[in-house]
Amino acid sequence: MNEKTNIKCIDYKYNEDEYISQLIDYVNKTYDQHYSQNKYQATEFIIDGGHGEGFCMGNILKYAQRYGKKNGYNRADLMKVLHYALFALYVHDIEHKS
Repeated sequence: MNEKTNIKCIDYKYNEDEYISQLIDYVNKTYDQHYSQNKYQATEFIIDGGHGEGFCMGNILKYAQRYGKKNGYNRADLMKVLHYALFALYVHDIEHKS
């Protein structure tokens, strides 16, 4: 436990802290890409239309299945899986408010 911040220091066995930081960087960069230059992203319309869960799960499967095939063992495919999983969490939380 860090005495100054009261934050528990964790010795991550699988570098989760590094991968989470990399995921944040990846997500941030997507906001500069072509599909976010308009006021709304297509994903917003899909979620608003009630198709978010299927869309997210479909893309998770798409990128998971293409990993190791299209463009080889492309790390970006794994980042896309994680990014769509974040979208799925968002959809889950708005659709299943407890």
